[in-house]
Amino acid sequence: MTTYEDVWIPSEEKMKQTRLYQWMKRLGYEDYKQFHQATVSDISWFWDEAVKEIDFEWFDSYQKTLDLSRGAPHPDWFRGGTTNATLNALDKWTKDEDKKNDIALYWEGDNGDRVKYTFTELDEEVNAVAAGLKKLGITEGDIITIYLPMLPETLISMLAISKIGAIFSPAFSGYKADAVKTRVNACEAKAIITADGFFRRGKTVNMKEEADKAAEVCDSLEHVIVVERAGVSFEKKPKDVLFNEMKEPNASVETMEKHADDPFMLIYTSGTTGTPKGAVHTHAGFPVKSAFDAGMCMDVGKDDTLFWFTDMGWMMGPFLVYGGLVNGASIVMFEGTPDYPEPDRLWELVERYKVTHLGISPTLVRGMMKHGESWIDRHDLSSLEVIGSTGEPWNPEPWHWLYKHVGKERVPIFNYSGGTETSGGMVGNVLVKPIQPVTFNAALPGMDVDVLDDEGRPVVNDVGELVLKQPWVGMTKSFYKDDDRYHRTYWNRFKDIWVHGDWATVDERGYFLISGRSDDVLNVAGKRIGPSEIESAIVEHEEVIEAGVIGAPHDMKGEEPVAFVVTKTENSETLLEELQQLLTDKLGKAIAPKKIYIVSDLPKTRNAKVMRRAIKSAFLNRNQGDLSALENPETVEEIKKIGASVH
Repeated sequence: MTTYEDVWIPSEEKMKQTRLYQWMKRLGYEDYKQFHQATVSDISWFWDEAVKEIDFEWFDSYQKTLDLSRGAPHPDWFRGGTTNATLNALDKWTKDEDKKNDIALYWEGDNGDRVKYTFTELDEEVNAVAAGLKKLGITEGDIITIYLPMLPETLISMLAISKIGAIFSPAFSGYKADAVKTRVNACEAKAIITADGFFRRGKTVNMKEEADKAAEVCDSLEHVIVVERAGVSFEKKPKDVLFNEMKEPNASVETMEKHADDPFMLIYTSGTTGTPKGAVHTHAGFPVKSAFDAGMCMDVGKDDTLFWFTDMGWMMGPFLVYGGLVNGASIVMFEGTPDYPEPDRLWELVERYKVTHLGISPTLVRGMMKHGESWIDRHDLSSLEVIGSTGEPWNPEPWHWLYKHVGKERVPIFNYSGGTETSGGMVGNVLVKPIQPVTFNAALPGMDVDVLDDEGRPVVNDVGELVLKQPWVGMTKSFYKDDDRYHRTYWNRFKDIWVHGDWATVDERGYFLISGRSDDVLNVAGKRIGPSEIESAIVEHEEVIEAGVIGAPHDMKGEEPVAFVVTKTENSETLLEELQQLLTDKLGKAIAPKKIYIVSDLPKTRNAKVMRRAIKSAFLNRNQGDLSALENPETVEEIKKIGASVH
């Protein structure tokens, strides 16, 4: 395992001010390692304490915290308890005289439009939409697909749907009709909420057109509810309902009591093959886990402002909502891109809304680096307390750049890794321990994380599978109508152990390093190496913006690394020779890629995550599976041509 030095070290004063430390102390602990051990020694005790600490509200209290009678893959949490996600994200604050007039949501559009809502104002909108949905015949248990960009109506719809006991399923705003159709049909959604269009980099994206194409082949759909965002004219079809006309102003709708393990959200993840997987999340699952991780681990509190650059179709979108609002914080939602119309748009947002907690991805940071530091220095970023990072492994250079130039060597970077199916993180950077570049300094409270070899034995300082040895609150209830696939995906390898699909190492101090997805890991002549380790070496070259590495079949080695590189200047033989030498020096001749290709861009999702699977399938001309999450599908064609020319 590569070793890194401690970079951010919390002062004793800062550490003792964190919500996590103060809670640990009340429970009788000052040392995180001992505390974590206690949280996984008795998970029932721990999660009972956790829901109290985040002030999670119930209509009826639960009689039993955890029932494992159906086995580890199917825990029954908070048995007998009734609650609602909207009760906790909104209702409890409208009843609080000190909070009800505080800002719940700041929203900004790509074109500079801005609006804000207090908790009370948000409640009025949610009630109006909830009443409108009921009038349309949406009832308890119905599923509604939300196919919207980051708009206020997106949040309002989510809360309104939960309020009346229905289930929402968010879809990435950049999806085309086929991907939307697949998700609507998979869950047999009764309605879809979409927009006429939205703005992106100053251009209008016609969203209704894609929604209509999908609706034509989705028999379950009874309503297409349209938010008029972009002023795009469209022919009103029989199923169409205008969002503003659906609303029932001044309505008052009672928030429905739901069992703790009743579904409230169905979120689809792209599979490498076959149809997307629908992770089922519950009223006391996802909201508890995301609020706990944000509040107790990232230190988000009532006076804070949380802004995660994401889309509601990705897990971090709902995390932003419940991680922020359940803790009483303000949240920022942004329709646009981080470097439009100028490269400082992201930093401008941080300054304008006095963001305390900013969430971004390593790829986004690499993209901002090319613009230079001068754009950052134009803005007062002193409000920042924590920078969150998720989506993919880091390379050291962009990590240091972010820490130095954005965080001014003051703000901790909360590296965070979990997934759509986990409702939050498995490992992270708790603020009571020193933080190193690239790594995670701890398994999060209540998460019984380990690294196992092929035989299921724990390994230290060696690469293995990242696993969870016990259930946790927020674990997906299953895949929608597909328990078999759920079991095959996570529970098939070791008995009663969740195998997450990440390749990781852990050292003696409990610091984790994730190399990438375990199906991305390269096995070069018997040597296993994560692609991020090779990518980190490549991006050390000053001419390289970013890199993506895959494994390709090799007659002698079994597998060889192939690198795709985005550079600042044109392709040149000299640059390729320099990269070859750099990699040989850093990694050794056996592992250094012999094949390096310069490309215009790498395939990325909307939240700027490099999709190595898309690179691999294109280069090897294989079945590509579900690539609907791609922001820039044209990159796949470029890589396909390279593959065709060399095979």
